[in-house]
Amino acid sequence: MTTTITDEFEEHRPRLFSLAYRLLGSAEEAEDAVQDAYLRYSGADRAGIEQPAAWLAKVVTNLCLNRLASARARRERYVGTWLPEPVVTADGTLGPLESAEQRDAVSMAMLVLLERLTPTERAVYVLREAFAYGHREISEVLDLSEANCRQLYRRAVQRVGEQRARFDPASEQQEELVASFITAARDGDLAGLERLLAADATWWSDGGGKVTAAHWPVEGGPRIAHFLAGGGPRFAVGLDFLPTEVNGTTGLAGWAGDTLMGLAAFDIRDGLVTGVRVVVNPEKLEFARRQLVRP
Repeated sequence: MTTTITDEFEEHRPRLFSLAYRLLGSAEEAEDAVQDAYLRYSGADRAGIEQPAAWLAKVVTNLCLNRLASARARRERYVGTWLPEPVVTADGTLGPLESAEQRDAVSMAMLVLLERLTPTERAVYVLREAFAYGHREISEVLDLSEANCRQLYRRAVQRVGEQRARFDPASEQQEELVASFITAARDGDLAGLERLLAADATWWSDGGGKVTAAHWPVEGGPRIAHFLAGGGPRFAVGLDFLPTEVNGTTGLAGWAGDTLMGLAAFDIRDGLVTGVRVVVNPEKLEFARRQLVRP
């Protein structure tokens, strides 16, 4: 059987998507970058490509760097809180997530932190941390000196490390905690919510101006509890909430019939909810909707 260019490319697509998503924080833009890479690959001189995986990684990285500049400008004009586009990860879409470190690397919390980096710092950090590239390999991808890549990596680690928080890995106990959390929110159970929330917890919601969502983070366990107890019963009417692994963490999908209405990712530490990131912007739910089949 003859192997076509498309067949060759498809072998690399999952890894390329995983790379592009980590760089962009958007599944839709990551798909576009990977498709652009395919077009370049199909039109390239095959004899000049000794290592297709390395060639494609370089192309995708640089396509993402071009997109990051315009993406940053759009996010500055974004209505309300900006969150990454959520991805359902139980199906391996972002590669193996077998360790706490691998899960942390694709979490919503980490992707938000990566927004603090310059595009080049982000590329160096992702290639090094998520794909175990050596500094020499990174220098070849970015056409920078090895010394410069080392300096960029140190700076990125410092900037991310200052804000990075560690959370408990996803577990069955966490699913039970989240189920109790949703039950308390549905019932308007203020005391129940307060018991489940850490004192310094934060709630973020991203509606993008398309649907109703808090424009600013809600900070502090008591404030979140009052916020949810007051509005939770009304907003939860007609919704089914199902456990769903979101960006490597314990999460929920909210369904109204066959329509995906929102995805939530939970940060949990020492048996308490320390953060909840909720995406209800329908444009950001399209990729996850295609991943999921309504039970």
